[in-house]
Amino acid sequence: MPSPEFLLFQRDDCHLCDLALEVLADAGVPDFDSVFVDGDAQLEKQYGTRVPVWRDCVGGRELDWPFGVEELRAFMGGEPVAGNR
Repeated sequence: MPSPEFLLFQRDDCHLCDLALEVLADAGVPDFDSVFVDGDAQLEKQYGTRVPVWRDCVGGRELDWPFGVEELRAFMGGEPVAGNR
């Protein structure tokens, strides 16, 4: 099974994560995987205060919340987005 191109780091019962999912749907994002940071000490340390975070698994870049449709599309097109990794 191939590795996902994009991941969404999120939490259970996370209002901001729900909003991020809406943005992903509005942007017409193709299939992606979700990673829930709850209960994983390493992920909690890395993403706990940042979720939701959209990660480009190929390029290693990350887009921190908040982001809108245009920022997401620019990020996915490989363009740098101000204030993000």
